[in-house]
Amino acid sequence: MLARTLLIAAVFVIFTNLSQAADSRPNIVIIFADDLGYGDLSCYGHPTIKTPHLDRMADEGVRFTQFYVAASVCTPSRAGLMTGRYPIRSGMCSDKRRVLFPNSGGGMPESEVTLPEALKKQGYATACVGKWHLGHLPQFLPTSHGFDSYFGIPYSNDMDRVNGAPKGRDSFWDPKVEYWNVPLFKDQTVIEQPAVQTTITKRYGEQAVKFIEDNKEKPFFLYLPHNLPHVPLFRSKEFAGHSERGLYGDVIEEIDNTVGQVLNTLRKHDLDENTFVFFTSDNGPWLPFKTHGGSAGLLREGKGTTWEGGMREPGIGWWPGTIPAGQITTELASTLDLYSTCLLMAGAELPADRVVDGVDIRPALMGTGPSPRDSLIYYRGEQIYAVRQGPWKAHFITQGAYSGPGRVEHDTPELYHLLHDPSEKYNVAADHPEVIKQLRKLTQEHKKTVKPVVNQLEIPMGE
Repeated sequence: MLARTLLIAAVFVIFTNLSQAADSRPNIVIIFADDLGYGDLSCYGHPTIKTPHLDRMADEGVRFTQFYVAASVCTPSRAGLMTGRYPIRSGMCSDKRRVLFPNSGGGMPESEVTLPEALKKQGYATACVGKWHLGHLPQFLPTSHGFDSYFGIPYSNDMDRVNGAPKGRDSFWDPKVEYWNVPLFKDQTVIEQPAVQTTITKRYGEQAVKFIEDNKEKPFFLYLPHNLPHVPLFRSKEFAGHSERGLYGDVIEEIDNTVGQVLNTLRKHDLDENTFVFFTSDNGPWLPFKTHGGSAGLLREGKGTTWEGGMREPGIGWWPGTIPAGQITTELASTLDLYSTCLLMAGAELPADRVVDGVDIRPALMGTGPSPRDSLIYYRGEQIYAVRQGPWKAHFITQGAYSGPGRVEHDTPELYHLLHDPSEKYNVAADHPEVIKQLRKLTQEHKKTVKPVVNQLEIPMGE
């Protein structure tokens, strides 16, 4: 009898310890804006856009000033976040078609180990609420890549423009919902077409809150990729005229409101001290759209380019009691690193059968040490345009986004010291040949690790 009692007690202790270990795994929330610029938040210096919830998030956590995305346009950037790998490794970038379109036949390969797939194996509930843009066919949707549920649009909100809509950019200056036929998905079913974009940000916030409340008793991963402020710009009635910055500011301030909804829900259910939240964007502002586009602040250029304005983004990490409040860090980090960092937080191992470009940035998040990342490769499509190591950035190729300066290959790369010159105004290549030599070597070493794969963006529908 005593032996049996001891055995039951031992099993109870083991079960309790396992439950506590599971409960100690943090919930994870990644909030991803679309085409938001480095200078678009008040906590990053914007004078007329008010973002009180993101400002508080930054005050209570860590704000990165050197945070980068994997590419300067939607699809490859999102692929980098989901896989922790430069998109060249998954075939999710192209020199011919920069992103996936409604007539694309490709998408995220089944062979990739996505962040939600890996977290799901650790017992996490997973949800994607927002824009996906990694394939709209059933085999590529979020529910085929590790998400338990999906509510959102499959590609950019300016795609599927109808024939009767105003031509060129006239549709964007006074946008109407009926100008675009973008579908809204619930899991794998289209539930609304066209998506009513005037209420879409509000509904994303509501869906995010519902997911948290429905899964508050177990570890969860919420991916909240907004499809705004990508044009066309829409906001709900409550936010019309809300900002001094006009329509664009209204859109940002409504997104900020959804951040507040998420954080307040975590606080309400005492989940805040066991939840890691990170906010960033997929790429820089779409500058040709003037006041309907955002600002890269003091950074050069914007979306579509490998200048800093195209790939350096706001990056705010929050985890009360774990991430010390009030940090501003110049440590180098990337969306690639969120993959590795989140998996390690969850007690998972990184895939050992492939190159993972992300590193564990917990020291930089927690303020306990430097980031392990010391370099970054700037891809445009399938080609390396620039590379950064430490403070130095070399441009091997420069080019405007969608118009403007054409492609220029530099025999001697342009070289900038980004800590001294974040606006990339002063080319100092002539003074530092040894730095250029080192950056060339770093680039060549990286290229050796890249293997040819099927280009997913160039597969036509039906193949």
